[in-house]
Amino acid sequence: MYETIDILAGGIQTLNVDEQRLTDAESERQTSIYSPSFYSSPTGYKMRARLYLYGDGNARRTHISLVFVLMRGLNDAILKFPFNYKVIFCLYGQTPAQGHIIDSFRPDIRSNSFQQPRSDMNIASGIPKFFPLAMIEQDGNPYVRDNIMFIKILVDFGDLAKTLLPYALSLNPGLLTYIQQMVIKQEAERRTQQQSQLQQQASVT
Repeated sequence: MYETIDILAGGIQTLNVDEQRLTDAESERQTSIYSPSFYSSPTGYKMRARLYLYGDGNARRTHISLVFVLMRGLNDAILKFPFNYKVIFCLYGQTPAQGHIIDSFRPDIRSNSFQQPRSDMNIASGIPKFFPLAMIEQDGNPYVRDNIMFIKILVDFGDLAKTLLPYALSLNPGLLTYIQQMVIKQEAERRTQQQSQLQQQASVT
């Protein structure tokens, strides 16, 4: 799992959530915001996120909905389909305390959302109840500052342990990707070694 440097791949998306966008979402003039498109790697999958500020479907007016959109890309002919990798969303807390909101889902490979795209974008799929709407509407909430929200979308190519996710997403986003991957790998090895030592101590006692 950790022999490859591409444990996690993705990008941070900056979304403008000013008062006008909130009003448009509430009135259903424009219910969602698309992030810019990006590739999971230079030869990877093309994708983007779609954010419903006032929720979608049964999450309408109770939660923010965050979904993943697989797009037709330049590399599709050499990639594996259906897309079958865990997708991780992280809403960054913009304070020293961080408090990032992290959630993930595994694709349903039977769904058209994860087949090789035949048009510009597949049907979106993701997490309807990603985050309670009431928490975003609070004054001084740590997730929207200066009308900006930062969301990281990651594709987990290495089945990263769930307990490692908060650590991986707490790293400085300004670090080069390969350095982040190296640090995650070192932390995984440290935890494995620590667990092994604890087991040995337990067997002795």
